[in-house]
Amino acid sequence: MKRDFLSVLDFTTDEILESFDIARKMKANRREFADALKGQALALIFEKPSLRTRTTFDIGIQQLGGYSLYLSPAEISLGKRESIHDVAKNLERMVQGIMIRTFGHEIVLGMAHHAKVPIINGLTDYSHPCQAMADFLTIQEVKGKFDGLKLTYVGDGNNVAHSLMDAGARLGVNVTIACPKGYEPNLIAYQDAVEAAKKTGAKIEVEHDPIKAVKGADAVYTDVWASMGQEAETEARKKIFMPYQVNENLMSHAKDDAMFMHCLPAHRGDEVTSGVIDAPNSVVFQEAENRLHAQKAVMYKLMKDID
Repeated sequence: MKRDFLSVLDFTTDEILESFDIARKMKANRREFADALKGQALALIFEKPSLRTRTTFDIGIQQLGGYSLYLSPAEISLGKRESIHDVAKNLERMVQGIMIRTFGHEIVLGMAHHAKVPIINGLTDYSHPCQAMADFLTIQEVKGKFDGLKLTYVGDGNNVAHSLMDAGARLGVNVTIACPKGYEPNLIAYQDAVEAAKKTGAKIEVEHDPIKAVKGADAVYTDVWASMGQEAETEARKKIFMPYQVNENLMSHAKDDAMFMHCLPAHRGDEVTSGVIDAPNSVVFQEAENRLHAQKAVMYKLMKDID
């Protein structure tokens, strides 16, 4: 039966941990899995630009013995040039998996509904599950555990925040979202994470005081204040979010060995200072590398049995 990866919650706790075990093996010995997806084709649909998503999926499928096909907005234009249904029914006959990086989450849901091959969410305005998988793989590498840890996300309650809550809920990591009033995570996303957290005992919280939020944090995470599609709000958001900048002072209120995390790209001087992002406890480039390994593990789990 085909599986999709549209949300971190699509995987059970055991499946996430198994994915991390596979990812670590792939990271340690790339050649061990060189034929794991031999001859498998992955369509890469991009309606948003990307450095890390494009590179890691493209290289990742090749390192597993498969190959990719990049499809730009001009070639696809989902729902405009051609319906989501028709794109899905075409591609399912030509490839063994589809990765989509787009705006509306309903596009990914529609593709998953219509296509008979696995769909991987490379990012939507609602969630960014592949990023969260890489993030928590990084936390496991650095901290060696999940139980009892606290991750504080500081900034806009956006797609990244949603997926971090989901991953924390599944893995027993307490997640606090620190954001200005009016910029909280989507209520449904929050409720889904809280419900999932009941099985692991993780606390999922929203806090408006950033200093209070980072107290006791093992990891402090931030993202840009204006995501793609919000460029017109950039200046207004700067004024609102400046008190939520992750700087040396804010980091001093977290644990002494707290990691700094960012999904990148970073706007230095806005959501984070250069002093923080370049500090020894910053793992931003380790996270970026782990996009490759975490996504290879996801592709392997979803595509290895697809004919």
